[in-house]
Order: sequence, then structure tokens, then C-alpha cells
Amino acid sequence: MERLHLTHRPTMKYNYLQPALEAGYIEMTIPDKPNSRLQKYRITEKGRKLLESLRQKGTTEK
Repeated sequence: MERLHLTHRPTMKYNYLQPALEAGYIEMTIPDKPNSRLQKYRITEKGRKLLESLRQKGTTEK
């Protein structure tokens, strides 16, 4: 949330987190307990590939 300069949790959840989960770019660390206070998220291989392609695209367009 800090990197995106967002302060409203519902906006973060429904506009960013949920679509990334559904697309397979991130995954829950505790999928059996999605509302756990200990829940965290990690990037998937698909997410890593997307980041890498965006980084390469950004360096070639400059």
C-alpha cells in the first residue's frame, strides 16, 4: 500500500489485491485462512515473469 500511496484498505483489496490473486500473479501464504491477521502474499512465477518483462520493456523504451 505504501508503494502505491494508498491509504484506503478496501480500495487496495478490491482494485489491486483481488485481481492479482485471480490472475495468478500473487498467492496467499495461508490460503485456508484468507482473513487471518497473519495472512501475507507472495509473488508467483507468473508474477515474476510479468515483472521481468515490464522491467525489460521499461529499459528498452527509454
